[in-house]
Amino acid sequence: MKPISLSFLILLFSAMTLSAQTEWTAVANGIWKTRIGTPQKISLLQAAGANPVLPALAKLPERTFPLQQDKIQVSMVNGKCYFRFPLKKGEELYGLGLHFKTYNQRGRILNLHVDHYGGTDNGRTHAPVPFYISSAGYGVLIDAAAYITVYAGTAIRVDADEPPPLKDRNTDKDWQAQPYSDAVEILVPAEGAEAYVFAGATMLEVVQRYNLFSGGGYLPPKWGLGFTQRVPTLYSDKDILQEVAEFAEHDFPLDFIGVEPGWHSMAYPCTFEWDKTRFPDPAGFIQKLGQAGVRANLWMNPYVSPTAKLYPKIKPYAGSHTVWNGIVPDFTLAEPIALFKNHFQENHLDIGVSGYKIDEVDGFDSWLWPDVATFPSGTTAEEMRQIYGLMVQKMTADWFKEKNQRTYGLVRGSNAGASALPYVIYNDYYSHKDFITALINSSFIGVLWTPEVRASKSAEEWLRRMQSVCFSPMAMLNAWSSGTKPWSFPEVEDEVRAVAQLRMQLLPYIYSAFARYKDEGIPPFRAMQLLDELERPSAEAATYYKPKDLQYQYMMGESILVAPMFTGDSTRTVVLPSGKWYDFYTGELAGEGEVITIKPGLDKIPLFVKDGALIPMIASQNQMPRSDEKVALNVRHYGTNAGQFKLYDDDGLSFDHEQGAFSWSTLKVSQKAGQWQGSITTDNKAFFHYKEEVKWTFMTKNK
Repeated sequence: MKPISLSFLILLFSAMTLSAQTEWTAVANGIWKTRIGTPQKISLLQAAGANPVLPALAKLPERTFPLQQDKIQVSMVNGKCYFRFPLKKGEELYGLGLHFKTYNQRGRILNLHVDHYGGTDNGRTHAPVPFYISSAGYGVLIDAAAYITVYAGTAIRVDADEPPPLKDRNTDKDWQAQPYSDAVEILVPAEGAEAYVFAGATMLEVVQRYNLFSGGGYLPPKWGLGFTQRVPTLYSDKDILQEVAEFAEHDFPLDFIGVEPGWHSMAYPCTFEWDKTRFPDPAGFIQKLGQAGVRANLWMNPYVSPTAKLYPKIKPYAGSHTVWNGIVPDFTLAEPIALFKNHFQENHLDIGVSGYKIDEVDGFDSWLWPDVATFPSGTTAEEMRQIYGLMVQKMTADWFKEKNQRTYGLVRGSNAGASALPYVIYNDYYSHKDFITALINSSFIGVLWTPEVRASKSAEEWLRRMQSVCFSPMAMLNAWSSGTKPWSFPEVEDEVRAVAQLRMQLLPYIYSAFARYKDEGIPPFRAMQLLDELERPSAEAATYYKPKDLQYQYMMGESILVAPMFTGDSTRTVVLPSGKWYDFYTGELAGEGEVITIKPGLDKIPLFVKDGALIPMIASQNQMPRSDEKVALNVRHYGTNAGQFKLYDDDGLSFDHEQGAFSWSTLKVSQKAGQWQGSITTDNKAFFHYKEEVKWTFMTKNK
C-alpha cells in the first residue's frame, strides 16, 4: 500500500464538508445566522451600516427554521466558501440582484458583481444583492463583499435527493439541456463568510424581515416625494433659476432641482467646489432657490481631481489606481471620511444643499479601478467594488442626519443592507418596459429604483414614461443631456401635468406607505408576488397567475394596483387578484379575481383599487406641504365593503419622528342606516398637518 502524501491530505482537508459542525444561531425573531471560515474584515451589511430593528422584528409572527438543516451544506473548498441549500419542485426564486428582464431566477447562473447594467440579466448590475426569496416562504442572504456565483437550481449532483428523470434525447421530445435541479449552490471566493436564513409564511414576510434586519426602510422628506428636474450639465445659476420660473409659468410641480456636473470647478474627476463663472455666489443661489420653495441636489462622483483642495489631504488614503485621473479614497478608513465631511459641509451642507446624486460607483471595468488595485486599508479591489456605493451612501446620509435633516438622492451602485439609506437607484440604460421590471424586482432586494424620463421619440412615449415615473419612488425628469422639459411635447402637456399633479395629490397615501416601509419593512412599491396569501388567487384560478402576466404590473402601497401602458399599445391585460377591484378614476367595478383586457386611452395610467380601500389625498399643489402648513384631506372610498386606512404624518423634514414626533390616524368608513360614513381618530394631533374637517368621497355608487 502506497503511503498517503501530504499534498493529498491537504487537498482532502480543504475539500471536507463542515456542514456537520455548522450551527444556525437565532439572531432575531425568524432569522438565523451561520459562519464559516474567517470572514472578510468588512461585509455588505457592515458597509451599509445595517442596524437591525429588533422591536419591529419581534412584532412579526414567530417562525421555526424554514429549511431542513441536514440538507444544507456549508464547506470550504480550495480556499473558497461553498453553500448548498435544498430546493423542492415548484419553488420559485426571486431576488439575487436588480434585474431588468427576468423575475423568477430559478434555473439561472448569476455572477453577482457591481457593474453598470449591460443589457443582460447575468448578475452584473447596479445592485447585485446576494439575497433570494423562495415562494416556499424563506430567504437566504450571503453577507460577503465578493463576486459571488449563484447556481440557482442549475447543477445536478450525483448524490441529489431528487435527480431528474433520465431521458433519451434521440427519442424523447421532452429532453432538456438543463434538467431539473434540487439545490441552490453558491460559491464565495473568500476565506470565510456569514449567511442568514429568514423565515416567513409568505414572501412578503420574508422581505419584511430582511428589510428590518437591514435597518428598516427609509422615510424620505416630503419634498423628496415631489417632482424633480435634473438640468443640463453646463447650466449656470441664472439658467437654473430661469428654469424654476418656467415651471411656475407652466403651473407644473417642482420640489427639487438636480444640478449636474457643471457646478464643479472640474468634473470627471471632481473637485466638489463650485465653478466661479457659472456659480459666483453658491450660497445666494441656494437661498434664491429656497425662496421659490425649491431645493438643490448636487451631482458628484467620489473621485478626487488633482486640482481639488482635497487632493493633497486625501492622497495618502487613496487606492493605487485612478478613475479618469482622479484618486479613489479608501472609505473603509475614518480619515478620508472626516476630510470629505469637512469639505462637503463647508461647500454644500452649510449653505443649504439638500442632497446628492452619486454617479459612477458601479462600473464599467474599462474605466473603474481594476481588480489588481490596492488600497491603504488592505481592502481588496474586489471587496471595494462591491461596497463602494454602499459606503458613499452611508457616509453622505450620516452628514445629513447629524444636521437633523432628511435627504433623498440618487445612486448608481448599491448592495445588500441598503433599505435604510436615502437613495434611489438609476442608470443609463433606457428601456421603458425593462425599467418597470427593475421597479418590480427592486422590491425583493431592499432597494428603490426610478424609471426616470430623459427623452422620447414621440408625444405618446413621452406621456407613457411620465405616467410611469410619477408612480415610482422618485418622480424624475433627467434632462442633463437632452434639455427636455415636462412640456417638451406641447400636445400632451396637459396630460403630463395631470399625472404629476396626481402624484402630488397622493402624498398622504404614498407617505404612509413609506412609513410602513420604515416601521414594518413593507416595500412601498412592490411585486404582485408579495401580496399577502389572502390576496392571492384561489387554486382554481391559478392558471392565470403566471409571471409573464404579472410582468408589467405592481402595487403602490397596500391598495393601488398600477398597470403602466407602453408606446404603441392601445390595450393590455391586467391580472386582478382575488376580491373585487375598482377603477381608480371612476370607482366602477373592474373585475374580481380575473384577467381583464383594458383599453384606457392615452390620457391616464391604468390604476385599480381593491374593495373597501381608502385613499387619502390632498388638493393639487405644485410643491409638497411645508411643516407649518395644514392642508385639507379628501379621503376616497372604493367598493362595497367597509374599510380603514392608517395615515402617517410628521414634520416631513427632520428625524424628530425617531423621538416620537409623529402621528398615526385611523381613517374608517362604515355603513349606518344604509349610508356610508367616514371617521378619523388621531393619536398625536401635535404632529398632524391636516385640517380637522375631512372630505369623504364615496367613489362606488350603489346600484
